[in-house]
Amino acid sequence: MPYIQVKDLEMFYEKMGFGETVIFLHSGYSRGILAFASQMLDFQRKYTCYFPDFRGHGRTRCASLEWSTPQIADDVVQFMDRLGIAKAHMIGYSLGANVGLYIAVNRPERVVTLTTIGTGGFCDPTGVEQFEPEWLIEHEKHDTINQMLERHEEAHRGNWQEHMRQAAEDWRLYPQLTKEQLSEIRCPALFITGEHDPFAGEARVQQLSALVKGSTYLVVPGGSHRPHMLRESPILVNDAILEFLENQSL
Repeated sequence: MPYIQVKDLEMFYEKMGFGETVIFLHSGYSRGILAFASQMLDFQRKYTCYFPDFRGHGRTRCASLEWSTPQIADDVVQFMDRLGIAKAHMIGYSLGANVGLYIAVNRPERVVTLTTIGTGGFCDPTGVEQFEPEWLIEHEKHDTINQMLERHEEAHRGNWQEHMRQAAEDWRLYPQLTKEQLSEIRCPALFITGEHDPFAGEARVQQLSALVKGSTYLVVPGGSHRPHMLRESPILVNDAILEFLENQSL
């Protein structure tokens, strides 16, 4: 379970497998291996897989508790530099999907392919108020609070309220990429959403795919915001991504 110094971070990551590099970019409120537990076994058979914990998340440590999507995107590029990774396949979920978009727009030479799950590419703060710490306390959401305490203890050092405030602020503000910026993405791209994803439904990924030349999209039947996870459709999603990656090369 290694740590690596990345700027002001002691960045925690997991690594497994052999082959071309895939970097998995996790969602908010989660961490690397947790967000992609249903992908690890399938992908490590053919790829070297990295699962970093973002700034402000999981076991990554930093004196500051502040973070944002663009800042995390820069962290990931610096993480690649520290490990000598020239370019990689990026697979991002929710927050991590937006991080992947930022890297593809601003550092296109580092991205072989981009796969996103659960983003429509544009900011949508719908529902964010239910993740504010004050709301969680008022409505006695003890399970969520305990999850945040356990998952991110090393990152927020027990200040789960600040972790939730940072996540809510980021949700309200990002991504801030324009249609023109998104249309500049040139790497092969696959955009995935669940049929019933309230944040990135079919119409939104269709719009995103229309902006990114040569991209494709997949709508997972019956899927929610997390169609790649256990109890949803991980086999369908994994097979679709693996086929997509196999058609590309470094």
